[in-house]
Amino acid sequence: MFDPNTSRYGKLTTHVHTTADGTEVPYVERRLLPDPEEATLLAEATVADGERLDQIAGRTLGDSTQWWRIADASRAMAPEELVEEPGEKLRVPVPQP
Repeated sequence: MFDPNTSRYGKLTTHVHTTADGTEVPYVERRLLPDPEEATLLAEATVADGERLDQIAGRTLGDSTQWWRIADASRAMAPEELVEEPGEKLRVPVPQP
Protein backbone atom coordinates (compact mmCIF):
# COMPACT_ATOMS: atom_id res chain seq x y z
CA MET A 1 0.00 0.00 0.00
CA PHE A 2 2.86 2.40 0.90
CA ASP A 3 6.51 2.40 -0.19
CA PRO A 4 8.45 0.88 2.74
CA ASN A 5 11.55 2.93 1.91
CA THR A 6 10.08 6.41 1.67
CA SER A 7 6.67 6.48 3.34
CA ARG A 8 6.22 7.07 7.05
CA TYR A 9 3.52 4.40 6.85
CA GLY A 10 5.56 1.91 4.81
CA LYS A 11 6.57 -0.37 7.67
CA LEU A 12 3.18 -0.46 9.37
CA THR A 13 0.92 -3.48 9.14
CA THR A 14 -2.09 -3.26 6.85
CA HIS A 15 -5.35 -4.69 8.22
CA VAL A 16 -8.76 -5.21 6.64
CA HIS A 17 -12.05 -4.27 8.25
CA THR A 18 -15.12 -6.02 6.88
CA THR A 19 -18.29 -3.95 7.14
CA ALA A 20 -21.75 -5.40 7.83
CA ASP A 21 -22.49 -5.59 4.10
CA GLY A 22 -19.27 -7.52 3.43
CA THR A 23 -17.25 -4.61 2.00
CA GLU A 24 -13.56 -4.95 2.84
CA VAL A 25 -11.86 -1.72 3.86
CA PRO A 26 -8.06 -1.82 4.19
CA TYR A 27 -6.40 0.38 6.80
CA VAL A 28 -2.96 0.84 8.29
CA GLU A 29 -2.32 0.47 12.00
CA ARG A 30 -1.73 3.62 14.01
CA ARG A 31 1.68 5.22 13.63
CA LEU A 32 3.28 6.42 16.84
CA LEU A 33 5.69 9.32 16.56
CA PRO A 34 9.31 8.48 17.31
CA ASP A 35 11.06 10.21 20.21
CA PRO A 36 12.99 13.14 18.67
CA GLU A 37 15.58 12.91 21.44
CA GLU A 38 16.60 9.48 20.13
CA ALA A 39 17.12 10.70 16.54
CA THR A 40 20.64 11.38 15.32
CA LEU A 41 20.87 14.95 14.08
CA LEU A 42 21.99 15.32 10.45
CA ALA A 43 21.72 19.10 10.30
CA GLU A 44 20.00 22.12 11.67
CA ALA A 45 18.14 24.07 8.98
CA THR A 46 17.22 27.74 9.16
CA VAL A 47 13.83 28.63 7.69
CA ALA A 48 14.06 31.27 4.95
CA ASP A 49 11.24 33.75 4.30
CA GLY A 50 8.45 32.01 2.36
CA GLU A 51 10.16 28.62 2.46
CA ARG A 52 8.07 25.45 2.74
CA LEU A 53 8.89 22.31 4.68
CA ASP A 54 9.16 20.23 1.51
CA GLN A 55 11.76 22.68 0.17
CA ILE A 56 13.79 22.35 3.37
CA ALA A 57 13.60 18.56 3.09
CA GLY A 58 14.74 18.74 -0.52
CA ARG A 59 17.65 20.98 0.43
CA THR A 60 18.78 18.99 3.47
CA LEU A 61 17.68 15.42 2.79
CA GLY A 62 17.75 15.45 -1.01
CA ASP A 63 14.09 14.40 -1.22
CA SER A 64 11.22 16.84 -0.74
CA THR A 65 8.77 14.03 0.07
CA GLN A 66 10.68 13.35 3.28
CA TRP A 67 9.42 16.56 4.95
CA TRP A 68 7.66 14.42 7.56
CA ARG A 69 11.03 13.40 9.03
CA ILE A 70 11.70 17.03 9.96
CA ALA A 71 8.18 17.36 11.35
CA ASP A 72 8.67 14.24 13.48
CA ALA A 73 12.01 15.52 14.80
CA SER A 74 10.30 18.76 15.79
CA ARG A 75 7.26 17.12 17.44
CA ALA A 76 5.06 19.01 15.00
CA MET A 77 1.37 18.22 15.02
CA ALA A 78 0.81 21.04 12.50
CA PRO A 79 3.89 20.91 10.24
CA GLU A 80 3.00 24.14 8.42
CA GLU A 81 3.65 26.01 11.68
CA LEU A 82 7.32 25.05 11.52
CA VAL A 83 7.95 27.45 8.63
CA GLU A 84 5.83 30.40 9.74
CA GLU A 85 8.76 32.29 11.27
CA PRO A 86 11.81 33.03 9.07
CA GLY A 87 14.99 32.31 11.00
CA GLU A 88 13.44 29.41 12.93
CA LYS A 89 15.89 26.54 13.44
CA LEU A 90 14.62 23.06 12.55
CA ARG A 91 16.13 19.70 13.47
CA VAL A 92 16.85 17.51 10.45
CA PRO A 93 17.38 13.90 11.53
CA VAL A 94 19.44 11.24 9.84
CA PRO A 95 16.86 9.16 7.93
CA GLN A 96 16.24 5.82 9.63
CA PRO A 97 15.18 2.76 7.69
